[in-house]
Amino acid sequence: MREVVEVLVQALVDRPEESVVSENERGNTLFLNVRVGHGDMGKVIGRQGRIINAIRAVAATAAARQNMRCVVNVDGA
Repeated sequence: MREVVEVLVQALVDRPEESVVSENERGNTLFLNVRVGHGDMGKVIGRQGRIINAIRAVAATAAARQNMRCVVNVDGA
């Protein structure tokens, strides 16, 4: 799931080398923290959060196939 989110985020931002996706697993829940440059924050979030919600939906679907949950958070640098 980390790879899927990483590819999506890097396709959206202007500076993909500054984007980092880290993961932390607790039980059957996978926490993904997306860190992007300050100027790229709006591109990942989108208007009214539509883009990040779509990324979360894709990650949740991929996690459900493995009987897991996935939580995606975004941090600006």
